[in-house]
Amino acid sequence: MEIYIIRHGETRLNKQNVLQGWTDEPLDEAGVELAAKTGRAMRGIRFDVCYVSPLVRARQTADELLRESGNASTPVTVDESAKEICCGEFEGEFYGKGSRVYEYCKVYFNDPMHFAGFPGGETVGDLIDRTSAFIDRIIAEEGAKDGDGPDERRVLVSTHGCALRAMLNRFYSDPSDFWHGRVPPNCAVSMLKVKDGRAELAVDDRVYATL
Repeated sequence: MEIYIIRHGETRLNKQNVLQGWTDEPLDEAGVELAAKTGRAMRGIRFDVCYVSPLVRARQTADELLRESGNASTPVTVDESAKEICCGEFEGEFYGKGSRVYEYCKVYFNDPMHFAGFPGGETVGDLIDRTSAFIDRIIAEEGAKDGDGPDERRVLVSTHGCALRAMLNRFYSDPSDFWHGRVPPNCAVSMLKVKDGRAELAVDDRVYATL
């Protein structure tokens, strides 16, 4: 089985350095086109099922990718566990220098494993627990339907930057480096290869749209 995990396309708030978290911001025009280009570049990969965060930017990304890759009929399941980290009271806040969230975000981006969380929100540890359980569930449920050769099952997950890092944390060579060197680019794709219930990272932050 192969599990492809994509970060959503660009949004207006991405460009404005705003904490999106659970804010339901749609893709901007460039984000829609990036998701479509990614789908065209992935044409030839058959997806049997898609799991998507309930936030609109992740659902739009999945819809564009599936249509453009020739998988428009793939069933889509909305799953709360694939949502982004909750930013609590700081949802929708600018996080640049001089903002009231700046000191929080210095820890969030530079020492996330010791981040105490946004007021009323989640910690990175909370997110790792939530998304790791989600990936384990996919491995168990979809793996039970897996076949060999051309019948190998392929799963698409459309999610968010911090959530993607949390899902894959234990599969990185250095889990203590939560951000894996950077926030994943918009529409970056990673892939887990699963065999006999064991998963390994086979594709890491691949930006198909530039290939």
